[in-house]
Amino acid sequence: MAVYTRINKSDLSLIEKSFKTGKILSFSGIKKGIENTNYLIKTKNKKIILTIFEKRVQKKDLPFFMNLMFGLSRQKIKCPEPIKNEKGKYLFKIKNKTACLVSFLEGKDKINLTNKDCYAVGKNAALLHMAAKKLSLYRKNSLSVNSWGPLLKRIDKRINKLSSNLINIMKNDLFDIKRKWPKSMPNGIIHSDLFIDNIFFYKKKYYGFIDFYFSANDFLAYELATCVNALCFKKKNKVFVLDKNKSAQLLRGYQSIRKLNSKEKSNFNTLCRGSALRYLLTRSYDYLNTPKKALIKVKDPKEYLDKLNYHRKLNSFKDYGQ
Repeated sequence: MAVYTRINKSDLSLIEKSFKTGKILSFSGIKKGIENTNYLIKTKNKKIILTIFEKRVQKKDLPFFMNLMFGLSRQKIKCPEPIKNEKGKYLFKIKNKTACLVSFLEGKDKINLTNKDCYAVGKNAALLHMAAKKLSLYRKNSLSVNSWGPLLKRIDKRINKLSSNLINIMKNDLFDIKRKWPKSMPNGIIHSDLFIDNIFFYKKKYYGFIDFYFSANDFLAYELATCVNALCFKKKNKVFVLDKNKSAQLLRGYQSIRKLNSKEKSNFNTLCRGSALRYLLTRSYDYLNTPKKALIKVKDPKEYLDKLNYHRKLNSFKDYGQ
């Protein structure tokens, strides 16, 4: 559950007045997501989403996110579009926190993706990358490879209770991944969080992406590595293993729009290992530091330990079904 900030009718009156939404008939908290507070607001003529930004999102990054979603929407990329108030501003204050309104995106996430769905996600990730190239925007990825060392130092040995020697495993993998990390490859704006709950389907077909609040500039192929980790694994005998049919379709769909070059392919295993380590680190930190009374459900770090262990056994791009 992710409703950290409670709102009331007086807050809604301010929204009605400054955004000219018409009378708000109802509002309800959205339980999915872990970073920000989200409400679904219904007026007579439409639905809109209110997002209240919580501690993890830095205020200086918010204009980037607003301009990115606006720019992508203008290029027919299906995603929430930020709404301006009567002063022409996207951002406003509610309960002493920064907030925004965005358009409602039809559809919902799917629990299980088919091979065909994975192809569609890959294709639309490439379309997003191509559209974002036309935007004069930049944000450094605050969770890129250079952030993983400092994050690891903030994870203490209590995490070893989850899996024996986990601290040393993460240290060894980080050393090897950083040593192999490519210096330069095709770069641009990536969504950076294309997990299953951020991908919407409508009438059983892919419809759009939501939640752009991790978006940043990074290697384009790193997006695909994160997608492989997030969407293309299945549980077998209580351990996560790669579904090569899904990863093959994801990569095929992407390359139907934008071909990966030889450097991206030769470094793909390192990118997948890096992405798995990034989520293992952030989940481990949250596992140790999220208060037990918090409203959010802490995700299991062991899922990403399984994925990291799996990638370590692979080498070539062909191991991912291509």
